[in-house]
Amino acid sequence: MRDILGVEPTPYQCHILDALLQDHRVAVKSPHGGGKTATAAWIILWAVAMFEDVKVPTTASNWRQLTKYLWPEIHKWARKARWDKLGLTIRYGRELFEQSLKLAAGREAFALASNDPAAIEGAHAKTIVYVLDEAKAIATPIWDAIEGAFSTAGKDTNSNAYALAISTPGDTVGRFYDIHRHKPGYEDWTTIHITLEECIAAGQISQEWADRRKLQWGENSAVYQNRVLGEFATAGEQTVIPLAWVEAAMDRWQNCNGSGLQNEINRLGETYNPDKPPILPLAYGVDVARSGADKTAVAKLRGRVIERIDYYSQQDTMQTVGALVVELGNDVITPIAVDVIGIGAGVFDRLKELGYNAIPVNVSSAADRLDSSGAMGFINLRAALWWCFGRELLLPDNPDPIALPPDDLLTGDLTAPTYTLTSNGRYKVGSKDEIREQLGRSTDSADAVLMALYANWEKVHRPKFQMEWI
Repeated sequence: MRDILGVEPTPYQCHILDALLQDHRVAVKSPHGGGKTATAAWIILWAVAMFEDVKVPTTASNWRQLTKYLWPEIHKWARKARWDKLGLTIRYGRELFEQSLKLAAGREAFALASNDPAAIEGAHAKTIVYVLDEAKAIATPIWDAIEGAFSTAGKDTNSNAYALAISTPGDTVGRFYDIHRHKPGYEDWTTIHITLEECIAAGQISQEWADRRKLQWGENSAVYQNRVLGEFATAGEQTVIPLAWVEAAMDRWQNCNGSGLQNEINRLGETYNPDKPPILPLAYGVDVARSGADKTAVAKLRGRVIERIDYYSQQDTMQTVGALVVELGNDVITPIAVDVIGIGAGVFDRLKELGYNAIPVNVSSAADRLDSSGAMGFINLRAALWWCFGRELLLPDNPDPIALPPDDLLTGDLTAPTYTLTSNGRYKVGSKDEIREQLGRSTDSADAVLMALYANWEKVHRPKFQMEWI
């Protein structure tokens, strides 16, 4: 690393490198921003450069992690390296490609999808080095396929096998979690926890950033425990929306390049014409700020994709209306759900007066809906919104899931509320005041998103309790 790549690893990165050499199987959990992907890139380049007859399969919990993060990181360090010291030449388009690196004498690194165990198991060489990025969500069959390489490697054979699994922690499930809790059968893995304090001391993470995330998410939240402390943390059985579901929805947004238009076009069976984009179902949700610490949030929904969330600070009601009028123009068809408790009523009244399709939402009103099972009701509309248009649309097995834009505020908002069951069998979601006390702010972004989803449902006048999409 020092001689060829010209980098000085942090103390904890040195620990990872030494452990991989000595123990061959290393699983690393770390806060976001701890330099995990850079470490993986260094190890991949080291393996290809230093071993003959070596294969380095790289995989991740999703393809985007490989194409947008790990392999660009490999390219970055490959450009900086002093390959002449090793008598090597690595050029883009000759030896180095978008997601592969090939040298003479059977030296090769490549990206593989994490849904193809056969491809993982099919890699054969005298030395195999597996790199699993964002390993928390990699499926069990991939981990089992890797064992095929280790079956022929050891001190009593002529083959070597290494495995590096790195990730921010997630829920307390899966192989990555089992390895870190030293479940019987996984004792041959060396586990490393990079702490927040180590990252700050090494200059990898800002203390200011960590402090702000504590205020934003709350130090007891799963998102803070996972991303900032690098600890496994379950959101708890009473959390309305688990962090893992939110992260999956944000991955879907990334995979459809933000707007989600092409995914919706494919769903509707339309032929894409860039000169004449199709008209897809639109809806807006507006949560109007009530105090200086809160922000007015406007969520734009297209089909099943929340395209974006706009925030406005220190605006009066007419300024908020003005921003919406600029956005909508002459569109008086698209529904706009507005929280009418408090000053939001003024925004709704003015939009209605101007002829826009504004829908009033009073979250304290009664809810005449049931959950998807048809068995459970809700104490008020707020609970119904969080459950029917939040939790159920984000369920991992939902055949028509929604996509959410990467937004730290939205992540914190969606994962904060908890629920209880009343004595008469209805769901109750924590009030805004309770969540404001927990977070130090209101869940503006989440409320706007839920109202946009509600507006889209209301637009087509679906029969009661039927949660189908247009």
